[in-house]
Amino acid sequence: MTTDAPLATPIADRRPLVRSHHGDDVEDRYEWLRAKDDAEVRAHLEAENAYTDSRVAHLEPLRETLFQEIKARVRETDLTVPVRQGGWWYYGRSIEGSQYGLQCRAPLADEDDWTPPRLEVDVEVPGEQVLLDGNVEADGHEFFSLGAFSVTTDGARMLWGVDTQGDERYTVRVKDIATGEVLPDELEGIAGGARFTPDGRFILYSTVDDAWRPEGVWLHRVGDPTRERDVEIAHEDDESFWIGAGFTRSRAYLMIESASNTTSEYAIIRAADVPRLVEDPASVPRTTLWDRSEKVEYSIDHAVIDGRDWLYVLHNRDALDFELMRVPADEPGARGEVVIAHSPGTRLESVDCLRDFAIVEYRAGGIPRVGILDYTTHEVREIAFDEPLYNAGSGGNPEWAQPVVRLSYGSFTTPGTVFDYVVSTGELRELKHVEVLGGYDPTDYGQERLWVPATDGTLIPVSLVWKRSFGAPEDAARPVHLYGYGSYEHSIDPGFSYARLSELDRGIVFAVAHVRGGGEMGRAWYENGKLTHKRNSFTDFVDVARFLVDRGYTTPDRMVAEGGSAGGLLMGAVANLAPELFAGILADVPFVDALTTILDPSLPLTVIEWEEWGDPLHDASVYEYMKSYSPYENVREGVTYPRILAMTSLNDTRVLYVEPAKWVARLREVGADALLRCEMTAGHGGVSGRYNAWRERAFQLAWMFDVLGLAE
Repeated sequence: MTTDAPLATPIADRRPLVRSHHGDDVEDRYEWLRAKDDAEVRAHLEAENAYTDSRVAHLEPLRETLFQEIKARVRETDLTVPVRQGGWWYYGRSIEGSQYGLQCRAPLADEDDWTPPRLEVDVEVPGEQVLLDGNVEADGHEFFSLGAFSVTTDGARMLWGVDTQGDERYTVRVKDIATGEVLPDELEGIAGGARFTPDGRFILYSTVDDAWRPEGVWLHRVGDPTRERDVEIAHEDDESFWIGAGFTRSRAYLMIESASNTTSEYAIIRAADVPRLVEDPASVPRTTLWDRSEKVEYSIDHAVIDGRDWLYVLHNRDALDFELMRVPADEPGARGEVVIAHSPGTRLESVDCLRDFAIVEYRAGGIPRVGILDYTTHEVREIAFDEPLYNAGSGGNPEWAQPVVRLSYGSFTTPGTVFDYVVSTGELRELKHVEVLGGYDPTDYGQERLWVPATDGTLIPVSLVWKRSFGAPEDAARPVHLYGYGSYEHSIDPGFSYARLSELDRGIVFAVAHVRGGGEMGRAWYENGKLTHKRNSFTDFVDVARFLVDRGYTTPDRMVAEGGSAGGLLMGAVANLAPELFAGILADVPFVDALTTILDPSLPLTVIEWEEWGDPLHDASVYEYMKSYSPYENVREGVTYPRILAMTSLNDTRVLYVEPAKWVARLREVGADALLRCEMTAGHGGVSGRYNAWRERAFQLAWMFDVLGLAE
């Protein structure tokens, strides 16, 4: 919608509702907006969208320019690097003009060949089969997300799970690949990640409760048209825990995990016994390595060494940054043997066991790293890369006996690159380097890491990337786009972005503040930004912004901040703490009404989240602490807020649309220039489809450029 002048600002009715906890009565004027299906609520959201569209109508030419810039950098018709599984090479295709990709495979020519074929988009692939066309699946739907895709070990059947609402509940179907027949199986409303059992006779899947918590693990007989005979093989009654299951890469064991944010427990079942679970679950022996113990996390994988089965256990018992040990599979209660000792500051993140070696992923110095573990010597050989800032990880390694390790690599300036690492020789083979069309030269751009002192003296890592032709970032005040997250031990690692080039090419410096609460610097970094240390995340971000201003990198009128989800909480908090430091703030699916949400155990994921934020329902001190920083609770009178754009989705089940809707309404009470855009058919990740996603990013960038005075 475009108009010659902006529409009138939507003003939400004030309908006070008193919330009472711990002797504190709070009048919430906008809680009525939570009634998602109410006609007045829908009308208000539509009015917000129309108002936002009218306010940014003048940016339409810029949005189209940005969209075309992004699109012009992408090779729209392309193929992924094939991954070997069974007798096939599996890969994806993208086709110019199509929103979604195709899942394909081609037969293996030589069983001894682990070098993937180099496929060309304009050359026919012998024996190619298109297993799934996302565009066909999405036809007739405004939203489409693939939440499961699995092929039986023998390659005969496939399953796929689809969400067309954005609520992360999937419908799974099964197909006979040779005949094309779609079997009568239809599993509706289940969690993502459904898969076949190794023998292909059953589907392993999870169900969720009303709070979207995975609560049960089930087995379904392939070919059964109903779920009446499905068997629940595990159930998690504790509302602070979720449950899930999967098979080891060796296909020897089924692992059923129950976990909270801080505690985990595994039940181990031999895969050969899985068919018996359907007939009589109680008759099948289960082994629990360690019973759940508060704040003890562990994960298990399986290896066979000199003919003996071993369980490799990655854990944090008396090891803050985790330790790797192993125990005999037939003596799970035996004293464990340390394989990789705990080393403070080096966070062990995952161990994946293959037949002849294990892949170890860990983090040191704020950089993710990958190494190969020798089962005999226990030595870890790190796979080295040249750039000082990069992101590397394993992926696409489904086979137990493969002699190579598939790796993904990238940095702020290096587009995504796929390698095979030959373990026996140490050779690193580049298989594909994502091409950026239009003459991109990575040497035109620079990246570096700063260490910024926080108020308490802690050094906060800050990553910068910029275009060199505009000079070094510290040479003159430049427009800065400062990004942050800082929760759940999630790290914001260096990564390439097609869309970001549109910023860098206009002289903007992109920066990431790796604040406490994330995982960049190990488990202690996370612990010092959660629960009653949560404010550190916010003050770290403010200290970084102030440093960039004080050192001449930028000025407040030339700096925008961005964060999404829990990073949206960060945005709302810093808007209240230091509104004078920013010209604009983009908050994507922002968790800005945190106290209201975490007080209500009936809302999705609330009880699980108490280990991240605290339990304000039962603990008055947590209530007071969260109330002191929750953005909606702390909107300030008498200050000038930066321009704010809040993006949300009606069907988001992780951060409900009502949070930014209430926040924007409250901000307007104090005169803030705040816009709300609510996608009416999308989920937590925003719109679906690559072209839609590019247009959404162009919308956000155009708004940021307008804030920075770069919209001309």
